[in-house]
Amino acid sequence: MEKKKVGKKGLSAKAAIGIGVGVAALSAAAYVLFGPQGKKNRKVIRGWAVKMKGEIIEEFENAKELTESVYYDIIDKVQARYSKFKNVDKEELALLIKDIKKHWKAIKKDHVTKK
Repeated sequence: MEKKKVGKKGLSAKAAIGIGVGVAALSAAAYVLFGPQGKKNRKVIRGWAVKMKGEIIEEFENAKELTESVYYDIIDKVQARYSKFKNVDKEELALLIKDIKKHWKAIKKDHVTKK
């Protein structure tokens, strides 16, 4: 009679962290677009802004752990890259970055709740 092989149940720690970071990134995007000021934010968003937010979300997903300092570092890195583009209005970029940065507490709260 053959014995059945029993595998490990559950997710690895790396997979669980990846899922958590992904959830946090999606929460950030959803909060900016659909949060209390979402209607205003969606009106302002231009093509470059959507692309920039997508890059920020990708960086969030690639981060091993999303802490406040990592959150702000990612946003600053993407902001520096976009500030060099000619078609990006510097004032709009500054306002958008300011808006994204102020959502850390809500994202942290949502991220902790979903874990």
